Amino acid sequence: MVQTHKTRLDFPLGLFSAAGRRLTLCCTPINSKPQTQVRLTMSEKGSVNNDTKDQNTSDLEIVNSDLTVDELSREVQDTLSVSQRHKFWETQPVGQFKDLRDASLSEGPIEPPTPISEVKQEPYNLPNLYEWVTCDLSSADTCAEVYNLLSNNYVEDDENMFRFNYSKEFLQWALHPPGYYKTWHIGVRVKSSKKLVAFITGIPARMRVRSEIVSMAEVNFLCVHKKLRSKRLAPVMIKEVTRRVHLENIWQAAYTAGVVLPTPITSCQYWHRSLNPKKLIDVGFSRLGPRMTMSRTLKLYKLPDSPVTPGFRKMELRDVPAVTRLLRAYLLQFVVAPDFDELDVEHWILPKEEVVDSYVVESPEDHEITDFCSFYTLPSSILGHPTHSILKAAYSYYNVATKTPLVQLMNDALIAAKQKDFDVFNALDVMHNETFLKELKYGPGDGKLHYYLYNYRLKQILRPSELGLVLL
Repeated sequence: MVQTHKTRLDFPLGLFSAAGRRLTLCCTPINSKPQTQVRLTMSEKGSVNNDTKDQNTSDLEIVNSDLTVDELSREVQDTLSVSQRHKFWETQPVGQFKDLRDASLSEGPIEPPTPISEVKQEPYNLPNLYEWVTCDLSSADTCAEVYNLLSNNYVEDDENMFRFNYSKEFLQWALHPPGYYKTWHIGVRVKSSKKLVAFITGIPARMRVRSEIVSMAEVNFLCVHKKLRSKRLAPVMIKEVTRRVHLENIWQAAYTAGVVLPTPITSCQYWHRSLNPKKLIDVGFSRLGPRMTMSRTLKLYKLPDSPVTPGFRKMELRDVPAVTRLLRAYLLQFVVAPDFDELDVEHWILPKEEVVDSYVVESPEDHEITDFCSFYTLPSSILGHPTHSILKAAYSYYNVATKTPLVQLMNDALIAAKQKDFDVFNALDVMHNETFLKELKYGPGDGKLHYYLYNYRLKQILRPSELGLVLL
């Protein structure tokens, strides 16, 4: 562990994020050598393995430097005994570790679609005390129930200092994209009390994989109440959301996880840029670097009072067509990326207070929209601190620079986030993000976020810079 600058905050882990597994990130100081240690911890309490197959898996720690995804996968497999391997995922239509070097396997769907009439028509069986419900997030009462479940039981760090606190407005935004299916917002209630104790969701998405447009589900927000993690609800919930997705004639999905499962299409790293270093240090999110004083740290992370790019302004509804053109052209560079149209951009990118912020650069000469940047709001509850209760974090979303240098555009994004009182700005090393991270004083985490496709094989593991997708 690096003691000089420790970032304890977790990040979204997608499909398995709330199954009780936690990940601690460590960051080096900005001006020191990045960590090369990779640490994966799968604890017995609600680990991915325990949630998806009948076995006990002890803690696994792998330490190596600069591992590729397939090298890391091989190390995982070599470390686990035969009885500890991913039995659940080995039965699923996902890329398998053993197939990584098999050039004869074709790229594309692993299993063909089946007739809808052959899809299981009834929900999977739950333990007798529980029942399935469809969660209507447009209902204030239901949304409040989901919010309370997640805010008390979703992702938190190993030391129980921070827990994600998705707002109700964020949940409604994240789960109500164009064409969403209410039936994909799945809850589990206790029959007697009607208390909501588990949750999982899918939303529809059009994904471009190379030149193919594929209808997919993005699966997220798997959460099981802390007291029920021994009931093995998670695998049943995964199968149930898969069944409901299949009923809509969709056979592929995208998801993320914080551990290596069969088999990532790429592995990405989170980077963290301090905006309010005094608060971050006060709450234990980060620590002073060696030979660093608080005054020197504040000076190091100080930003201008206002953006410097001429024509930099908040995105408006009238900008949707121009932003859509910029985004579609930009995303064509990447192997896997969403296929956004104007309705998608209006939903996902147009600013929503305390949910998503977006800014465009409008040329002062001809009023052309030449660039845009965006970030979403994901605060965390600060647990047990006498003064602070919320850590306000911005997450880099989609950014396109055609005339403004990307470093300058993203520095303006930092300034805009600082103006809105964010404490930290986080970014994955996907797309072209790596080109601005070090220059803008981000610190690297040593945890990984692994991206997966369900029932779709890529012949090669991607570099993070080949991925054009950000999942919430």
